[in-house]
Amino acid sequence: MTQLPTLVSVVGSSFLASIVEIVEAFTIILAVSIVRGWRPAIIGTGAALALLAVAVVIFGPILELVPIHALQFTIGILTLLFGLRWLRKAILRSIGVIAMHDEDAIFTKEANALTALERQKLSQLEWIAGMTAFKAVLLEGLEVIFIVIALGSTRTSDGGNLIWEASLGALAACVLVLIAGAFVHKPLSTVPENTLKYAVGIMLSAFGVFWTGESFGIEWPGADLSIVGFGLIFFAIGTTLVNMYRPRYSKSALAGAH
Repeated sequence: MTQLPTLVSVVGSSFLASIVEIVEAFTIILAVSIVRGWRPAIIGTGAALALLAVAVVIFGPILELVPIHALQFTIGILTLLFGLRWLRKAILRSIGVIAMHDEDAIFTKEANALTALERQKLSQLEWIAGMTAFKAVLLEGLEVIFIVIALGSTRTSDGGNLIWEASLGALAACVLVLIAGAFVHKPLSTVPENTLKYAVGIMLSAFGVFWTGESFGIEWPGADLSIVGFGLIFFAIGTTLVNMYRPRYSKSALAGAH
């Protein structure tokens, strides 16, 4: 059995993180499909998804063979670093230091690049379009796979893991994004990507601290519930930094404009 808060956190984190990555991949797929049609987009996407599925099938069972403390330490450190990277970017975007991720701009850039190639009447254009979709899905998918494997490595009381539960969270995100994308037939620029990255960064960082501590034999107060506590700490730190530096950065930006 697995505590409900842990199960919800694992599935929820996998779902939210996957939405962010899949939205980014969908933007490229849509650009390919509009410029060159759905055939190269579907072939490239399908090939990448098949490769990613093989990775999950191979590495999922291997997790059960790794000693628990070694697994917790490795996954804990990597998840913490990964989560802090997402959280850092989300904070910097919220402050205004770096620009928000613009799906419309990315779509226009990719569509223009493919259109320029089309004008050159290259014989390999179909292949190039398919590889564009393949690369986008593979790169974004690798991040999803890492998150699924990291979160799925959570051990249950019977010695198993939550790899399939985490995979279901990612699959649900994929289905949701594809349905929404097929319905609107344009980049999903209204998705609050930075907010999602902020939330996922907090969740992954919390899991990372929890697992790293457990690998050293630390018994956290409240067991799995302490993950919620770590999440609240990261949320408080992030919110404080945004509230502290956003006004200062806005003033300096205005001063520079004058």
